[in-house]
Amino acid sequence: MEEKWLTWAKEIQALAQSGLAYSKNVYDIERYEQLRDLSKEIMASYTNVSMEKLDNLFTNEVGYQTPKVDIRGFIVENGQILLVQEKIDEKWALPGGWADVGLSPKEIVIKECMEEANIEVNPKRVLAIYDYLKHEHPPSPYHVYKVFIHCERISGDLKGGLETHQVQFFSPEELPELSVERNTKKQILQLWEDVTNDHSFTRFD
Repeated sequence: MEEKWLTWAKEIQALAQSGLAYSKNVYDIERYEQLRDLSKEIMASYTNVSMEKLDNLFTNEVGYQTPKVDIRGFIVENGQILLVQEKIDEKWALPGGWADVGLSPKEIVIKECMEEANIEVNPKRVLAIYDYLKHEHPPSPYHVYKVFIHCERISGDLKGGLETHQVQFFSPEELPELSVERNTKKQILQLWEDVTNDHSFTRFD
C-alpha cells in the first residue's frame, strides 16, 4: 500500500492541475499554484527527488490529470522469459516504457521491443492491466497503469539499446535482480503462469 503522505501529495497535485486547467479567475489560479507548490514540498521532504525534478514533472503536465500508462512486452521462448537490463539502475525488466502520444499500445510494445532488445515482435494479447498502487512497487510521484502484452519474437538478434545494457532469457526459477519500479517478481510469475497454461482472460485491478 502507498504511504498516506504520498497519496495526499498526489491528490493535491491533481486538484491543483485541474484547477489551473479550468480556472479563469486570477485569484483562484494563484491558489492552485500554491497548492501545486505545497504538493512538491511534501514530496521533496519525504523522498530523494529534488524540487527541480519535481517542478519539471508537474509543470509539464497540463489539463485534467489522468494516470500515466506503462506498456511492457512479455516474451517466452523455450521455457524462459526475456528481460532487459536497464542502464538507469542496472536491474532487469520486461522490455517497455511510457506510452507515446499518437501510438497505440500495440505499436508501442513493438517499438519498445525493437529499441530495448533489437527484436521484431508480434503482439498477441493483453495479459494484464495493473494499477501501480495495488502492487509492491516503490513510491512514485505518478499514478500509473501498467499494461503487459504477450508478444512473439519474429526476428532479430538480442542486443541492448540506448536505455539497456544486456538482453537475456531467464527461467522463472532463476530471475535476476528486478527493477521493481517497472515489474515485480510476483507479476512476472503470474504472467508466466497465464502464458504457459494458456489462460484466455485478462487480469486487471
